[in-house]
Amino acid sequence: MNRIDRITAILIQLQSKKIVKAQEIADRFEISLRTVYRDIRTLEEAGVPIIGEAGVGYSIMEGYRLPPIMFTKEEATAFMTAEKLVEKLTDNFTKTTYQSAMYKVKAVLKLAEKDYLDLISAHIEVLENPYLPKHNNETVHLQKILHSISERRVLKMEYFANHSQESTTRLVEPVGIFLLATAWHLIAYCQLRKDYRNFRIDRVVHIEETNQFFEKEHPALQNYLPQMTRRENIHTVIIRVKKEVVRYFGDQKFYNGFVSQKDLGDEVEMTFLTSSINGFAHWYLNFGEYAQIVEPQALRDKVKQIVEKMLGYL
Repeated sequence: MNRIDRITAILIQLQSKKIVKAQEIADRFEISLRTVYRDIRTLEEAGVPIIGEAGVGYSIMEGYRLPPIMFTKEEATAFMTAEKLVEKLTDNFTKTTYQSAMYKVKAVLKLAEKDYLDLISAHIEVLENPYLPKHNNETVHLQKILHSISERRVLKMEYFANHSQESTTRLVEPVGIFLLATAWHLIAYCQLRKDYRNFRIDRVVHIEETNQFFEKEHPALQNYLPQMTRRENIHTVIIRVKKEVVRYFGDQKFYNGFVSQKDLGDEVEMTFLTSSINGFAHWYLNFGEYAQIVEPQALRDKVKQIVEKMLGYL
């Protein structure tokens, strides 16, 4: 990226947040802090009203706005790709809102770029995984939950607990939402249980914002998720598999909690999240002669138990 493009991009970044730290700019463009300071000074000399405070960061004076900027073809394509995901993985209100935003994006594109998007749109699709349970995301109320998070407003909801097959009314202080497989989840502090809980949003029968606000400072969602995996007895499994065998896994790897993989040459290191060491061990035995368990020890022990039991029948 040349310097003119970088300075323009920095100006856009400054308008995207209330305060932007110099280190954030340096990390994004892979430049030194000295270069950041020089670019900021260039913007100031061009008349951009930038407020800088040592130890805090940079901000643009309230009321200053950059004139409309054209999106590149690649940026517009990224928006359209995201639209495909929004259509399949969110609720109706979010889909409608995103489509409205896309009309605004397309409105500023050149005719050639509009034609390009129309062409490429027919060649991108998001399909449901047949090995994962299907969920109805039409009424998961994502926007209402996100609004309550921003307002620090307590939510009242009627929740159907799958384990007890009962519905209860809860007052919760929302922390954040995340998508796992095809289901949205809400992490919230439950005033009934006096603790944090993980709620499957598709099991929320009814939800509404209350006039009650909460003052408690809750942990960030990213900080809570590792705790959630420990609380709900979810195990991280890492295995190394011969590369020629991986292609036979198909979608079974997703059914068993596949998260990511890393190429190690002749082998592939794969990471899974599973709630059943026993179930994973039985699946592992299908290809165990071509694989090695990196962790956890509990999986090694379970595989040994199964093999010893099998040998007893021979």
